[in-house]
Amino acid sequence: MTFQELNLNKSLLNSLDDLGLSNPTSIQEKVFSPIMAGNDIVGVAQTGTGKTFAYLLPSLRMWKYSKSPLAQVLIMVPTRELVAQVVEEAQKLTTYMNVEIVGVYGGANIRPQVDSILNGVDVVVGTPGRLLDLMLKGALKTKNIKRLIIDEVDEMLHQGFRTQLNNIIEFLPEKRQNLMFSATMPEEVEQIINNYTSYYTKIEAAPSGAPLENINQSAFEVDNFNSKANLLDLLLHENESMSKVLVFVSSRRFAEALYERMTISFEEKVGVIHSYKSQNNRFAAVQSFESSEHRVLIATDVIARGIDISHVTHVINFDLPEVPEKYIHRIGRTGRAERKGIAISFISSEESQLKERIEKLMGLVLPLIQLPENLVLTEELIDLEKPDFIVPFNNHKVKEYKPTGDAFHEKLDKNKKVNNKVRHETKMQKKYGKQYRKRR
Repeated sequence: MTFQELNLNKSLLNSLDDLGLSNPTSIQEKVFSPIMAGNDIVGVAQTGTGKTFAYLLPSLRMWKYSKSPLAQVLIMVPTRELVAQVVEEAQKLTTYMNVEIVGVYGGANIRPQVDSILNGVDVVVGTPGRLLDLMLKGALKTKNIKRLIIDEVDEMLHQGFRTQLNNIIEFLPEKRQNLMFSATMPEEVEQIINNYTSYYTKIEAAPSGAPLENINQSAFEVDNFNSKANLLDLLLHENESMSKVLVFVSSRRFAEALYERMTISFEEKVGVIHSYKSQNNRFAAVQSFESSEHRVLIATDVIARGIDISHVTHVINFDLPEVPEKYIHRIGRTGRAERKGIAISFISSEESQLKERIEKLMGLVLPLIQLPENLVLTEELIDLEKPDFIVPFNNHKVKEYKPTGDAFHEKLDKNKKVNNKVRHETKMQKKYGKQYRKRR
């Protein structure tokens, strides 16, 4: 099927032509007609198969010009990076349409976002926290919302957005269309979705948890941080084909530790991104990696959801994720748009059960590769790995205390408090130098 065969208007077809796209992906083709028919949809498709266009194309096809400045479409995503990406993709499709699109997220000044919405908006893309703030302020009015889209819905619920989602839905009209998309759909997430919509059509372009066919997966057994770092260093030095490598770690502290370790060998070719980085740092890190200024980007799972970085050659799981579905999202950063990709996992003995859970989800076994003979293995642990290591509540630098001596000084006589009351006659005598007698 071609896009010409779908019920798209000329404006959207012209935009697709400009992008060099002529054929819809499987998920785009399957969901188009049901969405156009007004059905609530739960769409499941592998990462990199065009889910964003799958909900944008029919939503923009049904968009109608209105003199009202209020939004018609509300799109919720879990991260600020994904807000920027969805806004960019929507703008690509509306080159020949008069559609106002605004992206909102936390960590940025709310005032310009309020002004953009008050100036008139058709499509709002945002993270749950900032959307709720705008609704509570009265800046984002929702009475004209016809379509609620939740992208990466499983991650939204995993990350604790459920309360915010419930509060946002209270603001929305009861009569609306609900579209929910993700690469994985665990049973517990489907049960929660039933609270938002009882009558929906589930459309799968691939079974939930199925591995991507274009990705060659393998694993090394290696036990600790230092040995894993040595292995990563060795692979990068010996394989020039590893030109754009995304490395996933379990936490921001491990991300910073690995970043410090890798910059010793690769200096300016390494970047790092995690949730504690500022908005500008996060965008700059992604941009540097996208433009190949950085060869390696070290990341936590904050970037695994929906960030479309082109031509990622390798995904390295420095640590395995505790939630098996996150493995699918991680490796989906490579092998996109029918390109081949490689995913390599570094698995410690403590992570063997996580490996088994991932294999059970995918229905396959990760093949193990023999460690290189020239790899330096060590039993030395870093502080973060030690069981008795306690992370301080406040790890900011504390100014060193230096004694400066006594903080007291002798008061002047006039400032000393004494209880010796001086009679008026005595004062006068001292002043005039003669016997002073008070008049009767």
